Amino acid sequence: MTESFVDPDSAAPSELPEGPIAFASVASIYRYPVKGLTPERLDVAELAAGGYFPGDRLFAIENGPSGFLAEAPAFQPKIKFLMLMRNERLAALEAHYEDAATTLSIRHEGSEVARGDLSTEEGRAAIELFFQRYARYELRGAPKVLAAPEGFRFVDTTEGYVSLINLASCQALEAMTGKPVDPLRFRANLYLAGMEPWEEMDLVGHTIEIGEQVRLKITETIVRCAATNVDPVTAVRDLDIPGTLMRRLGHNHCGIFAEVVSGGAIAEGDAVRLRL
Repeated sequence: MTESFVDPDSAAPSELPEGPIAFASVASIYRYPVKGLTPERLDVAELAAGGYFPGDRLFAIENGPSGFLAEAPAFQPKIKFLMLMRNERLAALEAHYEDAATTLSIRHEGSEVARGDLSTEEGRAAIELFFQRYARYELRGAPKVLAAPEGFRFVDTTEGYVSLINLASCQALEAMTGKPVDPLRFRANLYLAGMEPWEEMDLVGHTIEIGEQVRLKITETIVRCAATNVDPVTAVRDLDIPGTLMRRLGHNHCGIFAEVVSGGAIAEGDAVRLRL
């Protein structure tokens, strides 16, 4: 039997696929419990409608007084915290947050250098003392561990509920720079495979489905800063990602933000569908 190509644009309505169209898959899932510190890979994540990504940006390290008030939380620019854009040495740390024990541990060059229960004053003080030494030449005042109150996270934008990166766009950046570009430079929650480079830009305003239940409305593209110039493994500032994007594409956007319209579980390998 000979197969023939059918142009979908010319197919009769009854021959067109029904329902959401799969165009990508979830390659990996990450959370960042402490702003600026190590990503943690997840097999599964449970998203809630209207909520932030679970376990993401729960804490931040205040770099001198920021004006943040836990009783009246409000968005603060990231320059008020220790962060990779200016403090690339953070990438040399290996941090892990244990949800049940509310404990943060930090390793450096293979050895544990700090541990503290972030629900206690003593535990927070232990982490603050470490950063007082480790980041002493980059501090504007005493470092302080800040915890996000219910319904708030230390994200970089008021629309930053869930962030997504197209792996094909990272590969395109490799071709532009002539050097490897680790996708973790972009510190996203979801990394998507199977798309064309920069295809994610066309998703703004659309709704996508992941797995059986989750729906995300794509709200905006992500403006990249100098944090992406830092290699997440070596902690070396070795690329100019925003500059490369601007020179080659005329903008410095890479990745997209989304809000959770319908919650549920997502897992690595889940299909990503465009809801028409």
